[in-house]
Amino acid sequence: MHFISIDLGTTNVKVCVFDKNLDIIATGSKAVEYISDNERIEFSALRYFDDLIDLIRGCLAKTGKTEISRIVLTGQAESLVALDNDGAPLMNAISWMDARSARQCEEIKKIFDHETCYKTTGNPEMITTWPITKILWLKQQLPEVFQRVSKYVMLKDYIIYRLTGVLSGEYSIYNFTHYFDITSKEYWNDILEYVGISRAQLPELIEPCTDVGPVLPEIARELDVTGELLVNAGTLDHFASMIGTGNIRSGQISETTGTVMTLATLIEKPIFSSPPVGCHVGPFSDHYVMLAVCEGGGINLEWYKNQFLPGIDYNELNSILADRKIHPKLLYLPYISGVSAPDYDAGARGVFSGLEAHMDKYDMALAIMEGVAHQVERNIRYFNNLGIQSDSITSTGGGARSEIWNQLKADISNIRIAVPENEEAACLGAAMIGAVKAGVFSGYDDAVSLCVKIKKTFKPLNHDEMAKKHELFDLLYEQMKKVFIGG
Repeated sequence: MHFISIDLGTTNVKVCVFDKNLDIIATGSKAVEYISDNERIEFSALRYFDDLIDLIRGCLAKTGKTEISRIVLTGQAESLVALDNDGAPLMNAISWMDARSARQCEEIKKIFDHETCYKTTGNPEMITTWPITKILWLKQQLPEVFQRVSKYVMLKDYIIYRLTGVLSGEYSIYNFTHYFDITSKEYWNDILEYVGISRAQLPELIEPCTDVGPVLPEIARELDVTGELLVNAGTLDHFASMIGTGNIRSGQISETTGTVMTLATLIEKPIFSSPPVGCHVGPFSDHYVMLAVCEGGGINLEWYKNQFLPGIDYNELNSILADRKIHPKLLYLPYISGVSAPDYDAGARGVFSGLEAHMDKYDMALAIMEGVAHQVERNIRYFNNLGIQSDSITSTGGGARSEIWNQLKADISNIRIAVPENEEAACLGAAMIGAVKAGVFSGYDDAVSLCVKIKKTFKPLNHDEMAKKHELFDLLYEQMKKVFIGG
């Protein structure tokens, strides 16, 4: 019995085939092709699906004839696909990265106050990412398309529809539409009425990790599979990663440092905090997820390396930084993309402070890593203030490959940083969903105990010194607010 995990990524679409022991036996990925023009970022949903089918077929060719129990999907949330009466896309899909709807954001904010939006949707701010803003843009800018839309769906809905013929949307993706009520787990009628769409134009809502149905006969023939191959709706990539790292109980925290940094923890009921942090329906029916999203994550180091360290790869950089000492007063505010959780300061910018003549480009790179680690600590303290306590963090993403970065996070937060063996946490989490549904495991506790292995744990070694640095970091940010506002 084997399982196929599909990660509907933003940069790449990825397929992994797992055996019954949930070891990866075949993988494939392909870059997503975008059509971009200024603020518009689109892609072909038809091409995306065709590329996915090619990847699945290629992976199955590597494994030979084998029994596939389930396809389980994970990946991005907010990319919007508008379908006609025949279920075909009316236009290119609008990526979640697309920022064309800034004016519509402002319009919605004038009609629906912040507190109402937050306590209904769990989204801490109104941004162009949310599909509701793109739908309003379509109504105002492309009325001829708007009038012809039969269904508005997310990318994952469309892929499942093409695989099974069933149109549905699972809660953990609809968290991020800004027209889903996370308390009632129903569509938010007031905002739908304002934008001018009906519930009939939206898919049926289902629980995450639900078996939707078998693949269509023509898809089975195309993939050359026999027997019933079920498709499971899975869950959001962040939540699948939580499962894939063993974060399945309240009090555990997952941290991912990719281009964007996130921290996630399960809670038993919604918490609407101040300042607000994202609160969402989780992968399990009896839990929610607090999801702190920090735009200024690994993008800081990526920017710096591309601009000032050309030709230096991350392995070489980590090797050089391993011998560097932390400078007591050199600080970096990692806010080149503004500040998200827990401060939400769109005016904030990246800042180096405490530079001295003897310092070089590698000292500055180390300061950037440290700055991101300070941002982790600000979010951990925020979670602590909400009553969420943990003695360790499970870390994934590109940043987790850096031992010095992991150690900085441990030292600053005074908490153990555990790095799992399997770097494909989202795909592993999706495969675990499939295996639990298939009865291979009695439940997620059983799956975690057998499938999640920790490669290395980083214990705090230098917290006292780094605690002083964190006080300086907080002070620098508070003082720079005056400059940010003035700018």
